[in-house]
Amino acid sequence: MNDYFDDLDDNVDLSWLQAELEDAIDEDYELEFSEPTLSMELRELYKKEHPQSIPRRTYFKQLLMLQTELIKLQDWVVASGEKIAILFEGRDAAGKGGVIKRITQRLNPRVVRVVALPKPTEREQTQWYFQRYVKHLPAGGEIVLFDRSWYNRSGVERVMGFATENEVESFFQQVPEFEKMLVNSGIRLLKYWFSITDEEQQLRFLMRIYDPLKQWKLSPMDLESRVRWEAYTKAKEETFARTNIPDAPWFIVEGNDKKRARLNCIDHLLTQIPYQEVESERIELPQRIFHPEYERRDLPPEMFVPNKY
Repeated sequence: MNDYFDDLDDNVDLSWLQAELEDAIDEDYELEFSEPTLSMELRELYKKEHPQSIPRRTYFKQLLMLQTELIKLQDWVVASGEKIAILFEGRDAAGKGGVIKRITQRLNPRVVRVVALPKPTEREQTQWYFQRYVKHLPAGGEIVLFDRSWYNRSGVERVMGFATENEVESFFQQVPEFEKMLVNSGIRLLKYWFSITDEEQQLRFLMRIYDPLKQWKLSPMDLESRVRWEAYTKAKEETFARTNIPDAPWFIVEGNDKKRARLNCIDHLLTQIPYQEVESERIELPQRIFHPEYERRDLPPEMFVPNKY
């Protein structure tokens, strides 16, 4: 399955891919519209620290091929009743949201959903720690992507002092058994950690500070995480040491290059699940019913959105 798009037959009609490429590239341009708002010094610094990444057209060609496989995976999950949970962890600005967006971009939200929980309520704080995550786990025929997960306890909650050492230790003792229970129940559990360097996070935070379209992504907690970089590193190392179990191992995605990180993560994800292409019935577009005596009503002009563009 690793070679599903490496050797394309020259005789295959890829006109559909060309059309999708043009559409997808427009999105990439849109994502980069904010670059002029950055200072020239910051742009030059970012370019200096980031050699040329994957060419845009190459990136989108690979991404679209991978997204085609994700659709096959989705169809297989629905047909087989499989249950898949994927955790995305990492430092702030590491690229978790970017890869989640590319995974879900062309999939059915009734099958594939994203869970990004806010801070626990007062009631949830009195519950068993894992309880609020359990209700979001996948049922048969579902894929759930956790944008941060129960590992908040060993990461941000521990570093920021929201959890006591006893609570953290209890978490470490329970989480291997909890994840074994999930796997034994039939859930396929994947855990990804997006890794970036100290310098890369600093640059991405600066990009957000000076970009008015991205400032909303920065919270006081994010800024505090810069101060506590080493504490987060120690917390990450202990998390790996105590929760990297055979039933649910960790996979680290090198995230300094966003485009490569997205492609590598999606490609790896596909290799971890033994999906197969599901045959579907050919879809025929039915003829609409036509009544020659019917006359369409004219609607008042104030009901229409103005054609401003």
